[in-house]
Amino acid sequence: MRSRIVIAVAAIAVFFGIQAGQGVGADELLKPFFLAGESSKSLSATATETKNKLTLGGFEVVGEHSPYENTLLLIVTNDVLKAAAAKSDFGGYAAAQRVSLSLVGDKVQISYTNPEYLAAAYRMAVDLSDIRAALGKALGTGEAYGMAVGMTEDDLRGYHYMFGMEYFDEPSELAEYDSHEEAIAALEKGLAAKTSGVSKVYRVDVTGKKESVFGVGMVGSGPGGTMQDDEYIMSQIDFSDIKSAAHLPYEILVSGNKVYALYARFRIAISFPDLSMMGSNSFMSILECPATIEKALTLAAGGTPVEN
Repeated sequence: MRSRIVIAVAAIAVFFGIQAGQGVGADELLKPFFLAGESSKSLSATATETKNKLTLGGFEVVGEHSPYENTLLLIVTNDVLKAAAAKSDFGGYAAAQRVSLSLVGDKVQISYTNPEYLAAAYRMAVDLSDIRAALGKALGTGEAYGMAVGMTEDDLRGYHYMFGMEYFDEPSELAEYDSHEEAIAALEKGLAAKTSGVSKVYRVDVTGKKESVFGVGMVGSGPGGTMQDDEYIMSQIDFSDIKSAAHLPYEILVSGNKVYALYARFRIAISFPDLSMMGSNSFMSILECPATIEKALTLAAGGTPVEN
């Protein structure tokens, strides 16, 4: 891991010169999240109202998660989204979308992931524009945010944070079993036991395919301590006035008989592409997180961690 970081830091000046030019073109510029609006109601009242809107909008709320104080995540899916996920290799990563409710001051920010952004980042066969429209109709189109400029679909399909860091098709292989069913059972067991501080938030099965995505919460009670802790990590990187809590929860994907997770240097960067490499509130402040997260997820999946 450290060797990749050294290479990346050495290339930082060159990279940011290239990165500044990305996202410029005729295609629509996509950003990770939408801020649907703000509510003056309590967090719990806003949650009830938001869940009702989502249900009326054709979504099923398959998970709720409060990773830290004043923050609630609602995980949603529907038949259209699950069918779209089935059309792509590893499309299960996008089989659920995330809605975040963040109490900031006396207002609750209501945000959600941009399905078209994720469809491009996860190299899907469909653009999920229908899901984006449905979420916008249910919650409000709002304002796209999460980066200054945005990226085109082509940018996202070839995205990695910088030289030496992972792409979408370079995930962590956490474990392998004799069958899909055995892989699912092992992961369910590990998550139920909260192995290595990793617990289950939701599960979505992709339509007509041996693929399931699990959302997981991670706490610092695991062997990795704060370097795997959702609250600590977000305290370092989610520091803007408009919160990006919909980055969470992290996913584990069971595809066939193997268990995968997007490597953290990709998974975190795709939600925070403008985060600086060095300085306060930067990737350097969570330097050990990628390897630590990989180890924690591997143990939860029943696999054997690879020492970095």
